[in-house]
Amino acid sequence: MGENEDVITLLDEQGVEHEFSIVDVLEVSDQRYAILQPLESGEEPDTAVIFRMEGDALVTIEDDAEFERVRAVFEAETDIADGEIPGNGDSGEVGADLPPGDHDSSQSH
Repeated sequence: MGENEDVITLLDEQGVEHEFSIVDVLEVSDQRYAILQPLESGEEPDTAVIFRMEGDALVTIEDDAEFERVRAVFEAETDIADGEIPGNGDSGEVGADLPPGDHDSSQSH
């Protein structure tokens, strides 16, 4: 598989390994967050998950308001990077498929 510097492996609650591509690392309200995209072939290409970074661990975001703040920042940065105006309707950005319940308790491996 080429270079793996942007790929990490996480363990789910059952101890099963899952590989993710690192899409972005954001800082929101003095806290860092990782935006990850699963590499499993069964996942839809626009699926991504958000974890709060605490030291060497990735932590599930339990608070819906916190999750929505991070998702909004990610979508705004994605729109700007794509040359779009933030909040300019439904442009099909990756963040549109980031529901709060779509992130598992995982730790970095």
